[in-house]
Amino acid sequence: MTTAIALEERQPDRAEQLQQLRRQMAAVSGKVGGGRTVADRADEVLPTSESLLPVPESLAGLLPAGLPRGTVAVVSGARSLPVSMAAAVTAAGGHVAVVGLPDFGLLAAAEMGADLSRLAMIPDPGTDPVEVAAVLMDGMDLVVLGLAGRTVTATRARAVVARARQKGCTLLVAGGDWQGATMRLDARVHGYEMTAGHGGAPVPGCGRIHRVRLSIRAHGRAARSRVG
Repeated sequence: MTTAIALEERQPDRAEQLQQLRRQMAAVSGKVGGGRTVADRADEVLPTSESLLPVPESLAGLLPAGLPRGTVAVVSGARSLPVSMAAAVTAAGGHVAVVGLPDFGLLAAAEMGADLSRLAMIPDPGTDPVEVAAVLMDGMDLVVLGLAGRTVTATRARAVVARARQKGCTLLVAGGDWQGATMRLDARVHGYEMTAGHGGAPVPGCGRIHRVRLSIRAHGRAARSRVG
């Protein structure tokens, strides 16, 4: 079952809010890990010595080996891209936190093969979602951060990037900008594949969407454009 973590709106200061978040993360660890920490479980399944995280099929041509750990990537365009990336990591046994994205598609993630028991949702991180994301890096393989239109300057980003590298956690930024990001991915819907109705051939405009085809452009290390 997906874990939902909520920060109380009326805390005396940010330090207490973050302490509350740490306590909730510890409680989550006890529920799904038999008393072991989230970091312990992540190390067992996706060791930080493995420098790459798995990626969905749509990114296989861009990142054939996987997504580098400890990096920051900015995604824009189709919302299905961060959902599919979270699905790929949890399906492989990793742990993912989603911060500041209350409309994150859990049903779509499950249909993509996600293990929802390895997914923590923090839909309302308060006034400083970046700080909350930084706390969650301790024990997560991937943190998906919604910025709601904000821009994180290079000065503010520096400490968070250093923490991501130290913890071996990848930060995926959506709905905003992160100056100095290692990689930028832009996904646009290129087409749809429909299931056939009543055992026949697919009919345009009819049936159920089986797959969304994305046109993805990437800027970063050894990246190239691809339609998938």
